[in-house]
Amino acid sequence: MIEENIRRLRKNAKMSQEDLAEKLSVVRQTVSKWERGLSVPDAEMVIKMAALFEVPVSELLGMETQAAAAPHPAAVSDISIKELTEELARLNAELAEKNKAERRMKLASQKRGVILLLCFAAVIFSANIQNQTLAACAVGVCSIAALLILYKNLALFTDTVADEMHTRALTITTFFNIGMILVVITVTMLTESGVLTLSASGEKIFATAVVAVIIIFSGMISPRLPFNRHTGLRLPWTVRDEATWNVAHRILGITALPVALFYIAAAIVADDHMKTITLCAVAFWIGIPAAVSYIYYQRKMHGRA
Repeated sequence: MIEENIRRLRKNAKMSQEDLAEKLSVVRQTVSKWERGLSVPDAEMVIKMAALFEVPVSELLGMETQAAAAPHPAAVSDISIKELTEELARLNAELAEKNKAERRMKLASQKRGVILLLCFAAVIFSANIQNQTLAACAVGVCSIAALLILYKNLALFTDTVADEMHTRALTITTFFNIGMILVVITVTMLTESGVLTLSASGEKIFATAVVAVIIIFSGMISPRLPFNRHTGLRLPWTVRDEATWNVAHRILGITALPVALFYIAAAIVADDHMKTITLCAVAFWIGIPAAVSYIYYQRKMHGRA
């Protein structure tokens, strides 16, 4: 890259940044930006630097050309002005893309920080507020705020370019999460305030329905979720490899409905053991695609896929 070449040739010429800046009639900060890849010198500066370093322009730019065996000031302009202009335009385009990507990463990091803060706040409110109605309301507000931030920044958080179908899948998933949170919070607030009365069996039915709906929905939407780091089955191996991600979510799409049906049947037959049944259902729901995708990932990484 040109920034590395400028730094290397300047040091070879035993010049400091101040020395080079003085000879080029620019400030030292300009030279520093060139060497850090924050800006690209124009054609006039490139030609001047090549002359100062006594190397061909192509060497300074890192271009592959038939340069003279021995560097000489007369050989500095070994490429045409058109070639020089095109190369600088390419470097400027690369710099613009690099800066855009860095700004995107910084903004995404800031948004993730806000979402994490809201999640921590929800946990703190849930653990420390004694009034169940108020606690449910606080947790709901934090959770929905986090999901709304996620929804507004789906394109920012998605590393790969998703088509319309995949983008719609992310949007549907986000609104489904918001809807489920609203339903659970509303029922919790109504029961705690005495407006809605649920018997012990009614509470079990409601809890079973919530878990079953989530499992069934995951099976319907999972095969359409694009490779990303915020929505889906995020495991250390699925977020590292897109093919592994696709395998995990295809398996999840196949197994979710059978798991949900067995869960509902088990809840009806053995409703006295709801905690154990729910734990087993979640273990099978997540465990099967997790195990299959892990085996696939390991085989792929070791060249056996």
